[in-house]
Amino acid sequence: MENAIDTVWVAICAAMIFQMEGGFALLESGFLRRKNAMAIIVKVIVDICFGGLAFFLIGYGLMFGTSSGFLGMDIGYTLGLSPNANIPDSIFWFLQMGFAVAAISIISGGVAERMKIWAYIIYVFIFVAFIYPIAAGWIWNANGWLFVGFNGVGMNDFAGSAAVHAVGGWSALAAVMVLGARHGKYNADGSANAFPGHNLPLAAIGAFILWFGWFGFNPGSTLGAVGNWDIIGKVAMNTFLASAAGGIGTMVYTQLRYGAIDPSMVINGVLAGLVAITAGCNVMDPIFAVLTGLIAGVIVDIAVVTFDKMHIDDPVGAIAVHGVNGSFGTLAVGLFASKGGLFTTGEFTLLGVQAIGLIAVSVFAFSSSYLVMMAIKRTIGVRLAKKDEIIGADLAEYKTSAYSIFE
Repeated sequence: MENAIDTVWVAICAAMIFQMEGGFALLESGFLRRKNAMAIIVKVIVDICFGGLAFFLIGYGLMFGTSSGFLGMDIGYTLGLSPNANIPDSIFWFLQMGFAVAAISIISGGVAERMKIWAYIIYVFIFVAFIYPIAAGWIWNANGWLFVGFNGVGMNDFAGSAAVHAVGGWSALAAVMVLGARHGKYNADGSANAFPGHNLPLAAIGAFILWFGWFGFNPGSTLGAVGNWDIIGKVAMNTFLASAAGGIGTMVYTQLRYGAIDPSMVINGVLAGLVAITAGCNVMDPIFAVLTGLIAGVIVDIAVVTFDKMHIDDPVGAIAVHGVNGSFGTLAVGLFASKGGLFTTGEFTLLGVQAIGLIAVSVFAFSSSYLVMMAIKRTIGVRLAKKDEIIGADLAEYKTSAYSIFE
């Protein structure tokens, strides 16, 4: 009975995580121009198909296999790696595949509207086979050097603010830097031109799908329901509180800064709250979950504006939502955790461990992604031709349109 309960619980959560890919597809498509609406859908399908197989063939074993502390020694799907004996290895693999695919889908939005599809496919396979599982394995493999930690204090990244979101976000930054800005985005005097999303209601629907899926993403990281009902409730409540507070934080901040609430930024504010609470949803009291979300909702707008001033062209705000707030959420554990948090117990050890872990996985993800993107750029190229970018990837690469008109 315990085996059945735990297996069904993890299977349901894993399915919710997998369905988040639909949320990524709609969110990113709505935030882009209509001439690239189908191209981003294809990229998300690539994330699932190529990324899922890469994780099965290589990444899973590197992430959860017998580890030296820095690198798993197994390759691909291997039996006996589930940390909960009540669930089969296959369902644990499926859950972890959802996390891996979510990490690469963060990057798909950042490189949208100008990256060639086959260059992207190569990058997806390498990222999910090697970059993501090595970094995440440091945190989640029982022998990983960040899991083991320092002086008996291991890194707390419950569902992946660092392992999934910071790794994906800072990898997106590297990819965007190699690609360069979209044609016409920035003027000679350094000013930026607005490229509004073509369908904000579509983006909002995508955000709601992601919001729903996050209640599989975070509570599912308990890896079982038997004996975990109290932590499942705490995680679910904190996840909601932070997300709601993230939306409120962005509403208030944009009203004060721009004189009106920015709906597209509020969407990202909710997601920023979700990203930020993902690391510490198991160890924070509810009031600190609210505080974490409020802060995330403010800094996401600041980050989007800052990156734009630096001519880092991120069409959907992926770097700000996931890179910046994944980093903040990782550090928030060290600040607000009920045990070991700086503001709750006056201790610095946990914050130090969180900071070391965050820096390690972020530097590794950024540098390795930058090297891979540069290698692809110098071989087959990464960027659409200027004329193809102008007419849009939908027509240039797929000979179709998301909104065909028949007369």
